[in-house]
Amino acid sequence: MSRLLQRYNDSERMNHWVVALLFVLAGLSGLAFFHPSLFFLSNLFGGGPWTRILHPFLGLAMALSFVGMFVRFWRLNLMNDADREWSRHMGDLLRGNKAALPPVGKYNAGQKRVFWAAAICLLVLVVTGVMFWQPWFTGVLPIPLQRAAALLHAIAAVVLVLSTIVHVYAAIWVKGSMRAMTRGTVTDNWARSHHKLWHDEMTRGR
Repeated sequence: MSRLLQRYNDSERMNHWVVALLFVLAGLSGLAFFHPSLFFLSNLFGGGPWTRILHPFLGLAMALSFVGMFVRFWRLNLMNDADREWSRHMGDLLRGNKAALPPVGKYNAGQKRVFWAAAICLLVLVVTGVMFWQPWFTGVLPIPLQRAAALLHAIAAVVLVLSTIVHVYAAIWVKGSMRAMTRGTVTDNWARSHHKLWHDEMTRGR
């Protein structure tokens, strides 16, 4: 049986799942106001008024929780030469030719792009959300600026949702990845196959 390597500790995994839960709640409450056909989702939160009240608080809680993840992982998500080389082989990845992919560290370029997309989108969501948060900021900003903020808010939300879909799909598609966030460990074979440079770092001296 392949030995196990720790990829995330308990605190890191709890932080991840808190962000994930708040993302689902904030996303569903936000979708209720995205289009009239989705307003039925407000029933999950006690109706329209309660959904409107809860959504900004859920979004702010998600962003604050993500700050914990950002502080932990931003350095590991900086692009480097290995990531740029990996990006040049994206075609091989899509064709399923994993053997042609160059070795990477704890995260590959795709994972890093999702991380930074989430960070930027959440920043935009918080800033624009505050700009038209009723009733706290009524009359503070001109209506055209609030409408522009609402449009940017919606765009950032769509990008965040799409990025999250890619993140979840990749975690399911790459067998063995989900274990990292459910148990905190991955197999030695998984690490060697998908994150060779990180594997070498973790096993150096053993």
